[in-house]
This record gives sequence, structure tokens and C-alpha cells, in this order.
Amino acid sequence: MPLDALCLSGLVRELDQTVTGGKIDKIYQPGRDEVILALRTPAQGNVRLLLSANPSHPRPQLTQLTRENPDTPPMFCMLLRKHLSGARILSVAQPPLERVVTLTLEAMNELGDRVERRLVLEAIGRRSNLILLDEEGRILDCIRRVESSLGTGSAQRALLPGMFYRLPPPQAKLDPMAQDRAALEALLSAAPEEAQADQWLLDTFGGLSPLICRELAFQAGGAVDIRLNILGPEGRKRLLDRLERLLDAVRTGRFSPCLLARDGAPSDFTFFPVEQYEGRMERTPFPTFSALLDRFYEEREHLERVKQRGQDLIRSVTTARDRTARKIAHQEQELAATHDRERLRQLGDILTSNFYQMERGMARLRTVDFYDPEGREIDVPLDPLLTPQQNAAKYYKEYNKAKTAEVMLTQQLEKGRRELDYLNSVLDTIPLAEGEKDLQEIRQELTDTGYLRRLSKAKGREKRVVSKPMEFRSSAGLRISVGKNNTQNDLLTCKQAFKSDIWFHTQKIHGSHVILWTEGRAPDLQSLNEAACLAAWFSQARGASRVPVDYTPVKYVKKPNGARPGMVTYTTYETAWVTPREELVKELRIR
Repeated sequence: MPLDALCLSGLVRELDQTVTGGKIDKIYQPGRDEVILALRTPAQGNVRLLLSANPSHPRPQLTQLTRENPDTPPMFCMLLRKHLSGARILSVAQPPLERVVTLTLEAMNELGDRVERRLVLEAIGRRSNLILLDEEGRILDCIRRVESSLGTGSAQRALLPGMFYRLPPPQAKLDPMAQDRAALEALLSAAPEEAQADQWLLDTFGGLSPLICRELAFQAGGAVDIRLNILGPEGRKRLLDRLERLLDAVRTGRFSPCLLARDGAPSDFTFFPVEQYEGRMERTPFPTFSALLDRFYEEREHLERVKQRGQDLIRSVTTARDRTARKIAHQEQELAATHDRERLRQLGDILTSNFYQMERGMARLRTVDFYDPEGREIDVPLDPLLTPQQNAAKYYKEYNKAKTAEVMLTQQLEKGRRELDYLNSVLDTIPLAEGEKDLQEIRQELTDTGYLRRLSKAKGREKRVVSKPMEFRSSAGLRISVGKNNTQNDLLTCKQAFKSDIWFHTQKIHGSHVILWTEGRAPDLQSLNEAACLAAWFSQARGASRVPVDYTPVKYVKKPNGARPGMVTYTTYETAWVTPREELVKELRIR
């Protein structure tokens, strides 16, 4: 669900109780639209407050997830450090029915005087923003400046340094928290009879998300799309009862953060238990909104950050892969044409044995095909400008050319398919990148293999980036390493692992190299199975139910001379069939 005003009020209440009185130690801006305040709070000690102005999922929350910071802080981050370093949070508040959160802070100015600063997060979809205000309410700067000429909405409210800040224009809807029972009954009685209950709630009252409106309609009439005329007097009474019960829970702070998942994947979240899915969704309660939001956004934000930072890599590799695929398709057509070359030799033989019938200038020769078991006549095309001997030689030449082409095309196709496999493997490793170092290592690999151009100024003096593989610990305590890209795969398998360690890889499926470090002793079956599950999860077969994973001691894994990064051959292996599980990956991960 979107973070509606009612749900946001519960999150703000939680943050106000936790971070009020806290002091800002450090300020980071790991992404274009997100800021993290490292706080020392009286309630929970050291915490990290995430303020996200991402248009797809804006929110404030405490976070436990690690995010890699850029080497050079953005300008907005430097401005926040200048004005808010060492500041103390006085309050966290939300204007009524607004998806806006205001942090009021006490800071020190350049003269050492205590001044008030406000940090305003507008969590309103594509117009989300993070704005720093001075003590007079003027904008010092914002994470996304809005010019008045950008559109109708922007013309009503520009956001630029030096301007006085104004709240977003309110919606033309009623405040449900300000309505008594009589007012609610009057509004419902005036509603169109054919209107859907959920749509009437959504159009009439502010602060309610579509999910909440559907849930109220379901609890009142047993269907999310029930109409008011079907509800009847008793159903309408139940609808108002459910609405009042919800609003009372919001007033008194009785929130129940709940994650909704389908097939184990997070699909939605609410601030109170919902019944409308009738068992089709798994419901998981969380102790806090922040823990819920960390779980809900963990994977999708990681993929989004990788996509943003690695967009140039994805574009370059995809272009090279598509070009290679087209080349392979063209070569396969050429190879198929060479399979008829034997007929060219036969036509040369037919011409050679019929020189006596041929003259220069003939366009075709009609004669008996002595290669045909029935001895039928055929027309053999000729070049009028060539002599009979030259026409026969031309067919023999085309025959030899096709025979040579078959050999060369077979070699080129094998090389092209290996190249296509390599490029697909690189595309599979980009989502595994956990930060800029991992992406830089992939860039280095593509530069070394010739798919990216090396800058002339950087030749001979660029610094090589070396990132670390993912580390896990089996239930029996054995270390398991997983490569995040082809460079790490080569390093793990060919340089770091001992011959007695166990190597894992999905069978004929692109994936990471996985090493189970045996420490010189025979590994237990549980550790082997867990390492195989990791190999299946970090592969193209992540979503499958039964994945074949080959495993063998490292001594049986070889890297052919001239092979692309990450490409190896192996023998004397066994195969395990496993089902990859995200819960196991999180359980075994070493942070």
C-alpha cells in the first residue's frame, strides 16, 4: 500500500518516541534521493534515521540495513553537515492528513548561537522532496529543486533556496478524524446508491489508502467491491462502525504493523490486520514500522540502486550480447547453406563430362544428371562470359569455398557461443553487486576483455579495485564463499581455494562459483546441502523448485588457457538437487 496519512501518523508517533532528544553525529547521502542521519538517542542509543524522498517509495524510518556511501558527498549532504552536524532533534511531527513529516532541530550557527532548523520530508509520490528550512521558514535548499515553470503543479508551489516554505495544497476531501457519528451518517445517506463503498470512502475522506477503503468495505459487506445499495441499512451501519473503530485506533496509537506476502515475496503492508485476501496472502506482524519497512523495501531498493549505478554496464553488456546473438544467427544461416556443397561438386563433374556440348556464351546446359538414380535431365546454369572449362572450375571453386566455410563457421560459432555465454554471465552478476566497488570490479573486467573502452588518460595509472565475495557460515560452522562476479569467481576457484575444498556450480546454468572451505576434513552432509542451496540461489535458477548443482573438489576444476573470466571445466563430480530458499540465505549470511 502507499504510505497514506494514517499509516504515516503511526510511523511518526514511533519515530517521535525514539529519536526526540537524539543528537546528530553524522550525515550521509548514500543515494540521489535518500539521506541518513546517524543519531545518539536517549531511548535506543545509536540509531540511523533514513529520510527517503524516492518518488517510488518515500518514507522516514529507522533502518538496520547498510548502504554504501559515495566517495564524494553530494552538495546537499555537505549543506546538511554544515547546518545540522551536532544538532539535537526537538520533535518529529506530521501536519493533519498530510504525507509530510517535519523534524524540528536545535543547531548552532556560524557564530555559535543556538538556532532552530527544520527538515521537512514530503512523502507525496513523484513530487517527494526533502527540504531544509531556517528559523524563519525560508528554504536553505532541497534535495530536488522545483522551478515554477516546470508545470501547473510546480507553478503553484516552487521550491527554491531563499523562498518561504509552504505546505502542499490540500486535497478537496474531508478529514475523517474531525467527523462525528452524525456527520458520517449524513455523508453516507447523501452518497449515490450505485456507488461502490470503497470508492465512496476514497473520494470522500482524505488520508485513506485504497487498501484501507477496500478492507472497510469487505468487513462491512463481505466483498471489496460491494455497492452501497447492496449493503442495506445494517451494512451501512457496520461500515461506519468499522470506520470509527479504525479512526479510534489511530487516535489512541493502537497500530499493528503487518507484512503481506505472496509465495514468500513481500507484496504489501498495512498498519492493522486485513481480512480481504481470505488466506491468499501470508500475514506477518512486526514489532515496529521501521522493521517492517526494512523488510518490505530491502530487496526492491537494492535492485533499484544497482540498476541506477550500473545502468551504463547493463546497457553496454546488453548491446554487446544482442550484437553477438545477431552474429551467431547470421553465421548459423551461412553454415546451413554449406550443407548443400556436395551438389556443387556434382554439377562441376557434369559440366566436365559435357564439354563437347558446350560453347562460350551459353546461359545453361540441358543434359542428363548421371548422379540421379533415374537418369533425369537437368538444366545447369552457366556464366555466358566464361568458357566451358571456366564454368566447371567455378563450381569446383564454390564447392571448396563452402567446405572451408563450414570449418571456419563451426569454429566461429563455437567462439561466438562462448562469448554469448560470457556476456550473459556478466549480466547475471550485475544484480549481485552490493556497492560501487563491486560494479567497478565488473567495469574493470569488461575493460580488460575489450567490451568497454579504456580511457587514454587512465592507461597505466588506474587503481585496481578488489572487492570481497559474499561470506556465509554453514550450520556446522564451515565457511562458505560466493563470488559476486567473474573476477571473484576466478579468484576464489583458481587462486584462494585449496584442492581439498569443495566447489559448487549450477549444472549448465549461469551462476556464481561457491566454495565450501573444508579446513582439511570431510564436510558434513548438511554443509554440502547448504552450499548447494546457495549456488542455486545465486544463479539464473533462483525461482525454480528443483535445481541441479554439481559439486567436486577444487582439484578437479580447471581453467582452460585463454578462457574468459569465470569460465572453467570440471570432472569427477556429483550432482545435488536442491530448492533455493531466501530464508536460508539470510540465516547463513555473515555481515
